[in-house]
Amino acid sequence: MDGEPPSLQPSTLKPDGNVHAFITLTAERARQQAREIDRRLDAGEEVGPLAGIPFTVKDIFCVQGTPSTAASRMLANFVAPYTATPVERMEAAGGIMLGKVNLDEYTYGSSSESSAFQPSPRNPWDTSRVPGGSSGGSTAAVAAGKALCRWARTRQAPSASRLPSAAWWG
Repeated sequence: MDGEPPSLQPSTLKPDGNVHAFITLTAERARQQAREIDRRLDAGEEVGPLAGIPFTVKDIFCVQGTPSTAASRMLANFVAPYTATPVERMEAAGGIMLGKVNLDEYTYGSSSESSAFQPSPRNPWDTSRVPGGSSGGSTAAVAAGKALCRWARTRQAPSASRLPSAAWWG
């Protein structure tokens, strides 16, 4: 999203307008999914209720052939051998997965700053602030808009979606 690949090294950057929502971008997968939707539309076939809608998934969901890190250094080299059911269902409905978003390591935290993949996600409306919750990458990707994604798949975890967002977003 911001042109800087994730890194396990400590960040030397100061908030400067970069959001850092993603751990892994799945650009080729997204292009392939879009081409398949176009092919099905051209053939007059059913495309599904989410056809063409971009989405992201929190990096706790396995997606076959992509790194699945849970924002942990321990899993930095783990490549998923299967795709999690929620992701399979969204893709089967025609959704286009853009990538896997950053979070607090193993979802435990309240600001997404404990990710091993730094820099951590930033609030796109004010990059001096965190997006809040362990789902900070999801929050930042959706809030940044600009056709990045319309929704993000996450899960309930301690602080994932129950923190009052107004407290974080001002």
